[in-house]
Amino acid sequence: MKITDIKTYPTNVGQGVQLVVKVETDKGIYGWGASGLSTRELAVVGAIEHFKNFLIGKDPRQIGAIWQELYRGQYFEGGRVLTAAISAIDIALYDIKGKDLGVPVYELLGGKQRDFIECFASLLFFSKEQLFERAHILLDAGWNVLRLAPVEYKVGDEFSNFEPRESIAVLAEWITELRKDIGSQPVLGIDYHSRLTIPETVSFINKMPQDTLDFIEEPIRDENPEAYETLRSMINVPFAIGEEFSSKWQFMPFIEKNITQFARVDVCNVGGITEAMKVAAMAETHYIDLLPHNPLGPICTAATIHVAAACPNFRWLEEINTPADQPGTNSQEFYPVQPELEGARYKLPSDPGLGVEFNEELVAKQEFQIKEVPRLRRYDGSFTNW
Repeated sequence: MKITDIKTYPTNVGQGVQLVVKVETDKGIYGWGASGLSTRELAVVGAIEHFKNFLIGKDPRQIGAIWQELYRGQYFEGGRVLTAAISAIDIALYDIKGKDLGVPVYELLGGKQRDFIECFASLLFFSKEQLFERAHILLDAGWNVLRLAPVEYKVGDEFSNFEPRESIAVLAEWITELRKDIGSQPVLGIDYHSRLTIPETVSFINKMPQDTLDFIEEPIRDENPEAYETLRSMINVPFAIGEEFSSKWQFMPFIEKNITQFARVDVCNVGGITEAMKVAAMAETHYIDLLPHNPLGPICTAATIHVAAACPNFRWLEEINTPADQPGTNSQEFYPVQPELEGARYKLPSDPGLGVEFNEELVAKQEFQIKEVPRLRRYDGSFTNW
């Protein structure tokens, strides 16, 4: 079997933007993959065009060898654009090999270690009222793990204001009240999306009673592991870190120094299924569970389900399409075949490959619209993280 073509489909699905990749073969078997570098899809398309130049004619079943060539086949190895491109191709190759052998992808990874994939709900909110309303919708529907995603700015403005000290004061009060309201049983985390500094994070945690939060996700930027080590020594809330990491090497200091307690691996950014399984093994040696990043669409969800099925140290999979919010990134129109969500869990697919199909004809009729993330400024006009 030989690769005959690689096609890229940057597309707008629901409220999100996705880059879907199709790898075709001379045997008629094709595979679907996806890139996770949101809002920079065209940069990844360019990288894939470079890779396509030497991938045509190769045997798609030699996944490990192809991964090494993609990563090491240039002087400037790695980086988020290249590994997002590698991720999409790698996932598609696993889809092809599973279909060729007539087995789900998790069978290629050692077989399933669980019967279903538990999820946590990403709870987006703009106000206290919306936080409480959506939390109760989710809890009533059986979602017992909530990851709060505060949005204290107006999405769509060219620039929006965000003041960290104002934010932490208000959110600490709301979350303390929420914990009293829902009790101690539900798991409660928050994603601060790297918008804080070390002292701001410490102040935020100290404003709440102990055990209010079960984890905090990426409160500060992740380029400097030593900064996170310092923060780790100052607060006692578990960390969930890694959604932006583009290789096992980026994960290495956070795992080996036990800085993080949950690995937020993104299969569509880290280097695909091949690299995600290596990160999982590294994390397992330090008793760190996977909390995969999954804000894209059904291809990323499917790929992550297969990794989660085959890993002993998986905990919860992120889900953004919930009873409380429907951004539409899992559109049946675009994805007529996709993983099935049953309550707050996914059942394992039994079809060969990933178990997902994409509507190429629908995308061909669409004009792709580039999307940018919000731009946040403080009141003094300085730029800050989104």
